[in-house]
Amino acid sequence: MDLVPALEEPLKKVLGPPTAKVMAEHLGLHTVGDLLHHYPRRYEERGQLTHLADLPMDEHVTVVAQVADARLHTFASAKAPRGKGQRLEVTITDGSGRLQLVFFGAGVHKPHKELLPGTRALFAGKVSVFNRRLQLAHPAYELLRGDGDGAAETVEAWAGALIPIYPATAKLESWKIGKAIQTVLPSAQEAVDPLPDSLRDGRGLVPLPEALLKIHRPHTKADIEDARSRLKWDEAFVLQVALARRRHADAQLPAVARRPKPDGLLSAFDARLPFTLTEGQQKVSKEIFDDLATEHPMHRLLQGEVGSGKTMVALRAMLAVVDAGGQAAMLAPTEVLAQQHHRSIVEMMGDLAEGGMLGGSEHATKVVLLTGSMGMAARRQALLDLVTADAGIVIGTHALIEDKVQFHDLGLVVVDEQHRFGVEQRDALRGKGKQPPHLLVMTATPIPRTVAMTVFGDLETSVLDQLPAGRSPIASHVVPAADKPHFLARAWERVREEVENGHQGYVVCPRIGDEEVDPKKKKSPEDEAEKRPPLAVLEVADQLAKGPLQGLRVEVLHGRMHPDDKDAVMRRFAAGETHVLVATTVIEVGVNVPNATAMVIMDADRFGVSQLHQLRGRVGRGSAAGLCLLVTEMPEASPARQRLNAVAATLDGFELSRIDLEQRREGDVLGQAQSGARTSLRMLAVIEDEEIIAEAREEAAAVVAADPELTHLPGLRTALDALLDEEREQYLEKG
Repeated sequence: MDLVPALEEPLKKVLGPPTAKVMAEHLGLHTVGDLLHHYPRRYEERGQLTHLADLPMDEHVTVVAQVADARLHTFASAKAPRGKGQRLEVTITDGSGRLQLVFFGAGVHKPHKELLPGTRALFAGKVSVFNRRLQLAHPAYELLRGDGDGAAETVEAWAGALIPIYPATAKLESWKIGKAIQTVLPSAQEAVDPLPDSLRDGRGLVPLPEALLKIHRPHTKADIEDARSRLKWDEAFVLQVALARRRHADAQLPAVARRPKPDGLLSAFDARLPFTLTEGQQKVSKEIFDDLATEHPMHRLLQGEVGSGKTMVALRAMLAVVDAGGQAAMLAPTEVLAQQHHRSIVEMMGDLAEGGMLGGSEHATKVVLLTGSMGMAARRQALLDLVTADAGIVIGTHALIEDKVQFHDLGLVVVDEQHRFGVEQRDALRGKGKQPPHLLVMTATPIPRTVAMTVFGDLETSVLDQLPAGRSPIASHVVPAADKPHFLARAWERVREEVENGHQGYVVCPRIGDEEVDPKKKKSPEDEAEKRPPLAVLEVADQLAKGPLQGLRVEVLHGRMHPDDKDAVMRRFAAGETHVLVATTVIEVGVNVPNATAMVIMDADRFGVSQLHQLRGRVGRGSAAGLCLLVTEMPEASPARQRLNAVAATLDGFELSRIDLEQRREGDVLGQAQSGARTSLRMLAVIEDEEIIAEAREEAAAVVAADPELTHLPGLRTALDALLDEEREQYLEKG
């Protein structure tokens, strides 16, 4: 049986090398199976017109529309000085709106002959803006001919009332993908079904081959529904089985139980707290202490709104472990953040952080900082303190993970802002314990419940949703700079007013401004018409200091500065010596300056929803109310503006994380950025399909408990291997 199973057949054999190459490079599709699982994004019905009114900017779109008119213009240009340049402008309509298409040069002849008024076609291209109007430059198109037409092949390809529209790229239009799928569709018969029969029958789901056929060549909307509900179950179930197996394996690992001493470091710390913990902090601390007291490693995700007191909960867990004779390490994603955590933890602990020093308390331990840019002497001392157990707590960046770093007895790892950490890094740190240490992962990016079940499915979740007493509300407003320039002027006045009242402010920009511009990069006509480049810290700081904020002390902070300079800038700002800090998103996480009350975010439409929420959390951290102004030039009706309005309308991070997710689609949810692997979710919508995910989680747990190795379910094993090719298995493992 040397034959390659039909679904593993490489696409270059079936479709030919050129097409296969584009599919591999641009869509990540390599085999027949990959292509069969490249599902339509939606379906167009013949005779039903797409909405041109709500096209997204900068995205590749496919629309079905009718040509309203076509005009050929000649113009003079560098290449055609005698007015011989040609430009074809075609207006298409679909009842909801109109869209301009443009073709240049030699590319005008074919469309000029074919795109006559009244012609209907599919058009695909990237939406750009020219002269404040939406347009597609050089779109690909496929005419939709009536049945009477002689081109039988086209009619055949578009046969059936529903036209599948595939996620496509500039190099490969939706209909070409559709034709390729028609070629491989017969192989769907050989797809191995991963769902146990009992589960499939119990839930009335169609077999996999039938689902694949119905998703690519549906005759009715009911076909699409059948196929979707089946394929969603596959994705949810296989993923949950992977996570259930992780949890099962983790539950077998040994760990040292860490119980705090009755009158040790933790009690000494609690006795000095100038405030009482919130109910939420007490509840979450209890969950953590219960986990630490068991002989299996804790794997817990602690999510809390910006400023809900996560650091306090984490510090108490670290003190408990030190009490029990172990050491605790806290990993931060940036040096600025590691230094801040170190400073605030040493302040919170007072003389309890002065172990072995004169004036230190009898229960004290040492709290050391370890980052890549420390001087050799300080670094050597920190490493020594870790090996000898003089330091109970270490805070650092991924410099902690280097081979040279040895612990005496690592008992707990706290990872701050997990989504910034590569997975290998977290694992490397885990390997520093004699037995696997307990793990606490913290994030201030609220994660909806289903995403937590999907992405962090192998972690137990704790949520801190109360803000500590004395935190102030933040007012947020959108400032439409293009429509109402006077609003922007007023924004700078507001920053001045805050400074006059003794407060400080941030101005956040999307880029630094010292980037090299590549002169070799040729600009296409679309680029020329595109939006201007994003505003930069260095330019904006300069303009503000000379203009609307003249006379105030303005400083800049960005990621490419030397670490000592960054720290100096942060110290001056924290000390109140600087009035306004113009920064990139380096301030997004963990920067704590209670006196800063105003934040202006330039080009706010270039940031994601969660990121805006994180940034906004940097103001209103003291007793004075915070103000956040979201500056944008996007037009009123654009999706970008709607997104900003949503951020301005609510301070509830969980609500915003839902909006964010609905807008980003699930591709990003499974940590695209961290794993680099293609997301395994093509059909499952993490937000809408909450029920399926929850049910799949239960079913998966039952299957794994009964048969951890899945010996009786070969189909499921195959699907699992495909989902978790090595890289993903690694990623989930460390997820």
